[in-house]
Amino acid sequence: MGLGTMSQEDTGASQGGTPTNSAPQPVIFTGSGAEYFGIWIVNLLLTIVTIGIYSSWAKVRRMQYFYRHTELAGSSFDFHGDPIKIFIGRVIALAMLIAYNFSVRLHSPLTLVVVVAIAIVMPWLLRNSFRFRLYNTSWRGVRFHFRGSVASAYRVFLLNGLLTLITLYVLAPFMHQRLKTYQHNNTWFGRTQCSFHARAGQFYQIYLVLLAGLVIFGIVVGFSRIGGAFIAASNAQKHGAHADPFAVLRALAILYVALIVVAVSIGPIFHALITNLIWRSTRIGEHRIECNMSPLGLLWISVSNLALTVVTLGLFIPWAAVRLAKFQLEAVRLVPAGKLQEFVAAELDKISAVGEETATAFDFDISL
Repeated sequence: MGLGTMSQEDTGASQGGTPTNSAPQPVIFTGSGAEYFGIWIVNLLLTIVTIGIYSSWAKVRRMQYFYRHTELAGSSFDFHGDPIKIFIGRVIALAMLIAYNFSVRLHSPLTLVVVVAIAIVMPWLLRNSFRFRLYNTSWRGVRFHFRGSVASAYRVFLLNGLLTLITLYVLAPFMHQRLKTYQHNNTWFGRTQCSFHARAGQFYQIYLVLLAGLVIFGIVVGFSRIGGAFIAASNAQKHGAHADPFAVLRALAILYVALIVVAVSIGPIFHALITNLIWRSTRIGEHRIECNMSPLGLLWISVSNLALTVVTLGLFIPWAAVRLAKFQLEAVRLVPAGKLQEFVAAELDKISAVGEETATAFDFDISL
């Protein structure tokens, strides 16, 4: 990032080494795969031994490691989440999943009731999950907050989600834009509100890139031996003959590998493009965020991580996680509108004057 060539004068550093001027501040990740391996292997073993119960505590340890090794302007982030609340959230999410699967297997009319109940409660749960995650994130002693209303959560998740399904996902980019608007416009750093400025049309442009990639993949499959094998099997069944099972299995195997290739190639490119758009369109008060993640660079990280994870039978996972985090985080930098030190000091003064916001008993992480 060119940080090592910048002098103390260039960065406007104070005697303590903390940047104080308005120069762009890159995000720096200081974690290492070897260091994280110790946390990862202990988390894995304890999660297995406790039949998954320890996974909530494992998540807190994992997030604390990555947060505390992510630095901005010489200061690291921190995560303060309570594993008990994460555990409660996971129990709720798991209970809803079990209820749905059980009702589907019984072919019971209760399936519709369960689906409706999940749809009704899910926006509230997701909104409280946002509150939990942000409230438990801090930088330089100042916590983030989420102040989105419950009514807006139902509009974003339930109404827009239903419209997306009805339109066969034509409105998916619009829903994505509305979701990020809801998230970022209702995020606060201390007493400073964030804002989001990307338009739905910009999301549609990136989704069209994803669609083009999928169409090209479909065309290639249609004109390849894979498509020919399935067509031959279908024609054989129409005429009462038996399809060659080996040909069908071979075609399925090739198709499966092709789908993995598509997921590993198109997925990272789409992720890089959408992430760049989202962070470039986000402001923290008057402070801008820049994100210049290389789609091809992310593609290389994803492909090489997958290959090395397979070769090492999963032991490369900690190094893969660190490589991915470092690449993604260090593509981001903050462009302050003024001196960061003064901005943070002002936030601390505001908090001291009006008090710190607190989490509610119903704020928890529902991710499994």
